[in-house]
Amino acid sequence: MDYRKLGPSGAVVTAYCLGTMTFGAEADEAASHRLLDDYFAWGGNFIDTADVYSAGRSEEIIGRWLKARPIEARQAVIATKGRFPMGNGPNDVGLSRRHLNQALDDSLRRLDVEHIDLYQMHAWDALTPVEETLRFLDDAVCAGKIGYYGFSNYLGWHIAKAVEIAKARGYTRPVTLQPQYNLLARDIELEIVAACQDAGMGLLPWSPLGGGWLTGKYKRDQMPTGATRLGENPNRGSESYAARNAQERTWAIITVVEEIAKARGVSMAQVALAWTAARPAVTSVILGARTPRQLADNLGAAELTLSEAEMNRLNEVSAPQPSEYPYGKGGANQRHRKIEGGR
Repeated sequence: MDYRKLGPSGAVVTAYCLGTMTFGAEADEAASHRLLDDYFAWGGNFIDTADVYSAGRSEEIIGRWLKARPIEARQAVIATKGRFPMGNGPNDVGLSRRHLNQALDDSLRRLDVEHIDLYQMHAWDALTPVEETLRFLDDAVCAGKIGYYGFSNYLGWHIAKAVEIAKARGYTRPVTLQPQYNLLARDIELEIVAACQDAGMGLLPWSPLGGGWLTGKYKRDQMPTGATRLGENPNRGSESYAARNAQERTWAIITVVEEIAKARGVSMAQVALAWTAARPAVTSVILGARTPRQLADNLGAAELTLSEAEMNRLNEVSAPQPSEYPYGKGGANQRHRKIEGGR
């Protein structure tokens, strides 16, 4: 079992976290409990959810499972999120003290716990002063409602601003960031990863399989069908079939993942997950399995360590392709200098 610290905190979590966005939607309660049972039988201890997942049903399903499994519940590290609308009123959304106070209490009630280990801000809120959000989170830590807090989908300057304000005010500091991160989506490496490393924060990547693309289930110029995410909705968000199918980079990455998987006798999903888990600053990779079979295959990645040569192949074929300045080679070169001087 690969245990890692939850960012700079003293809490310890497994390198693979069970994501529960499907609970109450694509997986009913019985199926969701089966996934939780299997994950904890494997040795996992980290559950990630959010109030907005299935309009609160995901948290309720987890809460009933925790109550029925007191031994597992004692070991479970619970993470949830607040920020998105949970009603139609103007104060039913955002990172204001007004909304977060209600959202946190509602999450505690649905999970049927007195304390949440990691409370995450699900997205930036441009309308609420950062100081207001941070003060609420510091108060929540002091009140014993949460152990730690983190962010999700924040930009580099969001992270830097929040961390510096927390330091200046003497507030508890954030410990994690939950970003989209996989071989197909590496843009966070341009600035966000460095911001997290500078702050000592750990990464909790979501969508490590690129919405299923990195499992090899989708074929070039063949519209997805059937019971898959893109089969049900080919235009789904950043995973949209048309957009990714049109990029040569997509198929070059998938080809290398497939070649390494065949050579190692493992699944493509395991290769993609092992790459993500081995990246700098990563604390735990969030798995979004729909079925026990998918979960078992995903967890097999814990037994796979990619070689330096394999990591280099994957890094090279999937490298981000920014413009020369400020994120490309030219800009990167100018951010460093030789100690002895000169160009």
